[in-house]
Amino acid sequence: MADKALKTSTFAWEGTDKKGSKVKGELSGQNPALIKAQLRKQGINPTRVRKKSTSLLSAGKKIKPLDIALFTRQMATMMKAGVPLMQSFDIIGEGFEKPAMRTLVNEVKQEVSAGNSLANSLRKKPDYFDELYCNLVDSGEQAGALETLLDRIATYKEKTEALKAKIKKALNYPIAVIVVAIVVSAILLIKVVPQFQSVFASFGAELPAFTLMVIGISEVLQEWWFIVLLGFFVLGFVVQQAHKKSEKFRDGVDHAVLKLPIVGDILYKSAVARFARTLATTFAAGVPLVDALDSVAGASGNVVFKNAVMKVKQDVSTGMQLNFSMRSTGVFPAMAVQMTAIGEESGALDDMLDKVASFYEAEVDNAVDGLTALMEPMIMAVLGVLVGGLIIAMYLPIFQLGNVV
Repeated sequence: MADKALKTSTFAWEGTDKKGSKVKGELSGQNPALIKAQLRKQGINPTRVRKKSTSLLSAGKKIKPLDIALFTRQMATMMKAGVPLMQSFDIIGEGFEKPAMRTLVNEVKQEVSAGNSLANSLRKKPDYFDELYCNLVDSGEQAGALETLLDRIATYKEKTEALKAKIKKALNYPIAVIVVAIVVSAILLIKVVPQFQSVFASFGAELPAFTLMVIGISEVLQEWWFIVLLGFFVLGFVVQQAHKKSEKFRDGVDHAVLKLPIVGDILYKSAVARFARTLATTFAAGVPLVDALDSVAGASGNVVFKNAVMKVKQDVSTGMQLNFSMRSTGVFPAMAVQMTAIGEESGALDDMLDKVASFYEAEVDNAVDGLTALMEPMIMAVLGVLVGGLIIAMYLPIFQLGNVV
């Protein structure tokens, strides 16, 4: 009941200021009476306060990792500017357009106002703040350097999301091309080929094998297109569920994607960048190396690197140097290992890891741009083979008829 009483909502208000001019805006609060009281303190005479309705479109806007990165950056900026924590929540919450983010910020604020630490308040929202995030905030609170840690977390989240966006850019392009090619081919097979088929029936001559194959595919699609389409959806659903519930399947996919041509290299470099960025952030926050490697393993994003990091953790806990252990796994590139060795020798491991992360993030960026440029001629080739092949299959009998005549 107490949680329900403290629940906040967004209210749209209208009123007049001290000069009599009409003003309006939005505020978050528990009820209209408190909103009116807050407005009067600001010298505004409220004439209308109503709870803002949530449209179906806005309700569907889920909180994304990029929203959490923005929240973290704003918190770091507010703390550095000397704005009190509770006031920072109010300012940041009102700045978000997504109702879900406003609600999240307000719920965290209520937890903090109830006497909980910021880290413990965030731990109650594990869907949005992972263990690494909360541990870093906890370290900042204990060391009295929360604004510094928030700044590092914000940088980490921003870099991580930028890297994910590049990977999506690299993968979405070829997927879109394949989908377009399949749709165009299906339309030709279902709508265009039957027109030619009726013409061929009047020839009374034997058709080429290639044409017969295309006509056979067309007849199957005409009669069973719904089953074929349903089959694709079922296959997609089964793969999705297997990836979600089967650890063995996920591990197999993680191993396979790193061996793919071109794309595998991009995913490998992004995993190295994520490893270096996470370890640099945690180590710079004062987290012991062995504990930091636990967080790095969880944030690796690929089972190959997760297993490698866990082996590194075991080696480091027995006294082995980080760079020797990394080299023994055979997973990490020589450049990352050498930079780690320099960092360990010079006592600037976090700086060197940060440089490794920046280098491989730039490598991913260049590789994605190169892939995009390479995909353009490949798109023309794929579409040419599919569409051109179908057209050739349909015109082959006509060419043969012309030769006979």
